[in-house]
Order: sequence, then structure tokens, then C-alpha cells
Amino acid sequence: MMAGVLQVEVVSAEGRLWTGTCSQVQVPILDGSLGILPRRQPLLAALGTGQITLSTTDGEKRYFTVDGGFVSVDSDFVTVVANSGSES
Repeated sequence: MMAGVLQVEVVSAEGRLWTGTCSQVQVPILDGSLGILPRRQPLLAALGTGQITLSTTDGEKRYFTVDGGFVSVDSDFVTVVANSGSES
């Protein structure tokens, strides 16, 4: 994988919502908002209710509305597991 790229997967109880590469990811967490860039330290955080913003490597912005769950970051792999979610 190229340096400076995040491999992202967004899933919910309904199934996989999106997978691909991003330059940055913004997710709602319980006490605010979390921005994720490449080479971030590993983390696990609880999702709040709100909107995920994905800035894809092809210049698009993708938006998903989520309600709870968690986000995991490890070695530039970002996994978002939402209790419920949909593209918005």
C-alpha cells in the first residue's frame, strides 16, 4: 500500500456499506469528533451518533449516518462498525 493512504471499511448490522482507500476519515465519537489521518497511532473508540465523512483518494467525499458502534485504527487500516448506518 502507498504511504499516506488509509484502507477503510464501513460496516453495519445491514452489511458492508463501503470499502476503499481514503486520505482522511472523520467519525463522530461519544465526546466529540475524531479525525483520522495516515500513520495514526492504533486506537479503538466508541462511535456516537452522527455523520462519517470519508475523503477518498480519488477526490470524492462520501457521507454515512451512523448510530453507535466503534471505530478501530491499526496500521493504516480503519474499520468502522456501526450499530446502524446508511449512506447519506
